[in-house]
Amino acid sequence: MEIRLLLAFLLMGVVLFLTPYFYKPPAPPQPVAPAPAAEPAKPPEAAAVKPEAEPPPPAASPIAAEQEEEILIDNGVSQVTFSNRGAVVRSWILSRYRDAHGNPLQLVHPEAVERAGYPMSLVFRDAPPPADPNTVLYAVRRSEDGLGVEFEFSDGVTYFSKSFRFERDSYLVAVSSAALQGRTPLPHWLAWRGGFGDPTAWSRATSQHTVHFDLAQNKLITHDAKSAREGPVTQSGNYSFAGIQDAYFAAVALPRHGSSFELRTYSDPVIVEGGKEEPRVGMAVGGAGRNEFPLFVGPKDLDQLRQIDRRLQTLVDFGWFSFLAKPLFLALKWINNHWIGNWGWSIVAITVAINFLLLPLKISSLKSMKKMQMLQPEIKAISEKYKGLSLRDPRRTQQNEEMMALYKKHGVNPMGGCMPMLLQIPFFIAFYKVLTVAIELRGAPWLWVTDLSQPEHLPIRILPVAMVVSQFVIQKMTPTTTMDPNQQRIMMLMPLMMGFFFYGVSSGLVLYWLTSNVVGVAQQWFFNRMGHSAPAPVASAAKAEPKPAKKRARK
Repeated sequence: MEIRLLLAFLLMGVVLFLTPYFYKPPAPPQPVAPAPAAEPAKPPEAAAVKPEAEPPPPAASPIAAEQEEEILIDNGVSQVTFSNRGAVVRSWILSRYRDAHGNPLQLVHPEAVERAGYPMSLVFRDAPPPADPNTVLYAVRRSEDGLGVEFEFSDGVTYFSKSFRFERDSYLVAVSSAALQGRTPLPHWLAWRGGFGDPTAWSRATSQHTVHFDLAQNKLITHDAKSAREGPVTQSGNYSFAGIQDAYFAAVALPRHGSSFELRTYSDPVIVEGGKEEPRVGMAVGGAGRNEFPLFVGPKDLDQLRQIDRRLQTLVDFGWFSFLAKPLFLALKWINNHWIGNWGWSIVAITVAINFLLLPLKISSLKSMKKMQMLQPEIKAISEKYKGLSLRDPRRTQQNEEMMALYKKHGVNPMGGCMPMLLQIPFFIAFYKVLTVAIELRGAPWLWVTDLSQPEHLPIRILPVAMVVSQFVIQKMTPTTTMDPNQQRIMMLMPLMMGFFFYGVSSGLVLYWLTSNVVGVAQQWFFNRMGHSAPAPVASAAKAEPKPAKKRARK
């Protein structure tokens, strides 16, 4: 049983870390297409983009700037720097967020621009025009309120234009682009390549994907850099949104309902720390000669996403255990916002609550372990009776039958002692998902921990070490259900294995398990204090009763 428990923890680790790479949720049944009236209204920012009946013809005289300049737009939540050379984005900073080094969060990866180009570069479906739209100097026109900018270029034959309109304290931007050769529209995409999001994030490469919500299939579809290793991959259809994301942030376009839209996925080689080259996912959206759409560039905050489009909430993926992870997150958020005001202490509070809810099961488990402890002499006798048999020996079946008969006679469930730990696994996975996807827990401090969503930034991580110590203590206090010293030694290695497993995971997850152990120690101390000692061992039925000694007759 102990070996099976050890294997269960190993399998739990395999499932936990390999599932996001291999699991593809089954496609839901095809829904009935909703009526146009049921489509949620776009926010006010989206209304700023109005389609024109026909794109403007290229100017007869050239339109261009004489020198390069940068344009900064600050709308309170974002600081975006444009360059009129190519009409591209040089910097996109989210003012209210910081990276792992405490600097303002920069979404543009500077190490990728040399090979992949800057965000909002133009990529053409067919052969590019003679004039390179990503290097020419555009004429610039800014809005009076300083929240909008328009770029325009023409050499008399080729015409390019881009415009960006921000709103105060909003992560939505109205974007439009046009490209013509003479009067012929040139189908193109607006690109953001070479990676996206927090460049200092933990396991950042595996968390970056292109993403689109397919209305026909009514589901979210993601692609990573590996899917485009043989070349760019293009998808088109009726999408609610399409773009790029990492664990906590997204840049997605919201095309008009009913219009076909295209998303391209790239795999861009990027030189990272140490001179190593790694693939980073890139995206391009649009596909028409003239593209117009609202663009959301900001945090994957459920409240904000819900206000823009209810389907945007699917960007926050709580995984298999969403039925548990999402309520757990909402409970954590309520406790933090209305009661404690710190995410670390909120995790402690809700962990204590979970453990007390599981208290009846723990009491039942303790009783089962006590019974198992009582039956150890008889279990040992049965094991000795069939000692030395191979696993394929038919008499093994008789041994199992005798064991089950013994359990049934005394009303013992051999797995009863493992139930509380098994019931903790769903909560463990739920906490893992919450810490992985909830933007609120990103950068959340607790005592010496600077970010609960990442491992401790210390030479020796205190929480995993404390967790191992608490695991030893609770194991020493828990009744032993085996008399085999070898099995007991194996069980004593379990805390070390758990420490190795937890050493590299997020601090919030270790805090959850450590708190569970501390509560378990307190509960076990209470049980032992109340005198729930093991009953006296039952004499083994398998052993023959000793015969009385014969007295020697005296002559």
